[in-house]
Amino acid sequence: MKILFVILIIVLSLVILSGLYLISIKPRIHGRPDYKPFYGHMYAHRGLHNMNPAFSKPQGSFSDTEDNLPENSYAAIKRAADLGYGIEFDVHLTKDNIPVVFHDDTLNRMCGVKGNLKDYTFEELQQFRLLGTEERIPAFVDILKMVGGRVPLIIEYKVEKNADRLCSICDNILSNYKGLYCIESFHPLAVRWYKTHRPNIVRGQLSEDFTKQKLNLPYFLLSHLIGNCYASPDFIAYNCKHKNELSRNICRKLYRSLSVAWTVRSQEELDNIARSFDLFIFEGFVPLQQ
Repeated sequence: MKILFVILIIVLSLVILSGLYLISIKPRIHGRPDYKPFYGHMYAHRGLHNMNPAFSKPQGSFSDTEDNLPENSYAAIKRAADLGYGIEFDVHLTKDNIPVVFHDDTLNRMCGVKGNLKDYTFEELQQFRLLGTEERIPAFVDILKMVGGRVPLIIEYKVEKNADRLCSICDNILSNYKGLYCIESFHPLAVRWYKTHRPNIVRGQLSEDFTKQKLNLPYFLLSHLIGNCYASPDFIAYNCKHKNELSRNICRKLYRSLSVAWTVRSQEELDNIARSFDLFIFEGFVPLQQ
């Protein structure tokens, strides 16, 4: 009898733990916005850029242009919009709280200067050039005005302990934007802000399997989407190299949440993951399917 009792306790414990796990990774289920308008597009990662971050020559992936187009530049984003691609890009806040389109926290890789972007005003940032071209760090409002609703946007918020400020400032700007967009972030607080303040906007949790790089609890939880219930994302944007991650697959197959792949870097990779995701963010090649 003691053995049976121990087995029963173990089974009940496993059932309870499994239930808690499924609850913890649960994305938004009820009241979801309509995903359909986002389908039918491939999403250009940081625009259709063709330069690597080492001040070298263009990679030559886009044969119909000889222009040097850095990532997240006005020209690269315009080119993607002109060709009808959806666009994914990143947004930071400057020292004077101006949202700009830029990926890194620091300026070294893209501008060749030391320092953090957040320590410069927008006007000060305009003295720098992207990868040695004539392109400057663009203002978020200028990018939105240029795109003008022609293609859907996936806007990633780069949070540095300023989730409320970044979200509220960007949301105020986006309230006047007539085009289709969604927001995403690695930081659950940014996703949570939209759950609380703008539940009608499609929101996504970004992640990947960090466990081989960072051995700490926050990154473990983020890797396995434990805490989704806090921000209730509408979609999961996950590194396509980690397509077999359990929580990601449960969110897609059990909870039927939208699944976005980042960043696809070849047609072969796109073909290999086509059945594992719903939307695709690509870079460095021209997809055959759009």
